[in-house]
Amino acid sequence: MVYETGNRTVDEAVARVVNDEALTRREALALLAQPVEDLAPAADSVRAHFGDDTVDACSIVNAKAGNCAEDCGFCAQSAHFDTGIDTYGFLDPEEILAAAKRAERDGAQRFGVVVAEKGVSKEKRPEEWADVLRAIRLVRDETDVEVDASLGLLTEDEARIIAEEGVNHYNHNIETSPRYFPEIVSSHDFEDRVKTLERAKDAGMDLCAGVILGMGEAPTDRVDAALALRDIGISSVPVNVLNPVEGTPLGDRGTADITTTELVKTVAVYRLLFPRARVRLTGGREVNLDENEQHLPFEAGADGVLTGDYLTTEGQSPADDIEVIERAGLRPNTEANEFDPEGVKARSRGDDSENDPAVDTAAGSATSNAESSGTDMGTTTDTANN
Repeated sequence: MVYETGNRTVDEAVARVVNDEALTRREALALLAQPVEDLAPAADSVRAHFGDDTVDACSIVNAKAGNCAEDCGFCAQSAHFDTGIDTYGFLDPEEILAAAKRAERDGAQRFGVVVAEKGVSKEKRPEEWADVLRAIRLVRDETDVEVDASLGLLTEDEARIIAEEGVNHYNHNIETSPRYFPEIVSSHDFEDRVKTLERAKDAGMDLCAGVILGMGEAPTDRVDAALALRDIGISSVPVNVLNPVEGTPLGDRGTADITTTELVKTVAVYRLLFPRARVRLTGGREVNLDENEQHLPFEAGADGVLTGDYLTTEGQSPADDIEVIERAGLRPNTEANEFDPEGVKARSRGDDSENDPAVDTAAGSATSNAESSGTDMGTTTDTANN
């Protein structure tokens, strides 16, 4: 039975989506104008129809930080801006493995190896490329988490190689709509990102690509970005919310230019545009949503989360994320990595510190093993809110 709200615009959209019909741009924009109390539960019914009641958790490691030549206006790691972050070269692959094991312990189903640069280059930096492949192999062979990567722009050959090494999802956010993209980035264009996603997909990898909301874009840009991603074909949609970093062009905003209601409605529309994908809450959610609001996007169709720390900013604990998920009436996914959510909570409380001395280390962070490198973790290089 199709969920009905009594709101004709919402009900007709849900009926079409459940019938495997793609919504148009006009319909998506009309949905954004509907009351959140109608739109959110309707979108959540679509999540339940096509999926299950689980929330998939991923985690990341900032494998190479800072000095990026690109000028993305939100990014703390750009060499164009003075943000005061620590910088370092590619971590020892064993450190990346240690971070992956902590992410596995804390309930992540996928683990992303992330670098801050335009692209890892097999030809220009062969030693670094070899370390990237070694890190992928270690995580693949010695953990139960699925290996993801965010390595910037890729050539066809590089995409083929990392796919053969077992990378499951390739992450490369488009950040915003084609129209608004030049307002945020000038050192490369929107099509550069699309080409890398197409190369990753052609090589056999699934795609994880999304947006950053609240950068000054219009509601139409939020829809147009989603439609561009739908044309490419993705299986995971990260929804970041701007966390302004001092020293960046967007750092003087104070907060993201989006309300809680607008965020929840955008998540709901993304669910209707991507009925079978994971719609994943990622960077900036903790600083833009009050503690008693964090469950709301998961009641509007979201079913994925990036847990632990981000690239250069702190996240909240995996235990807190589990409690948010459960408050929304959902449960953590355990398909790839069978873990005990109650055990994660116990470690967060310090109940199991004797058996797990690393309880104070967030999932995905390599900090405890890379202090000499000045490691400072965060979301995803050119692909998320730093």
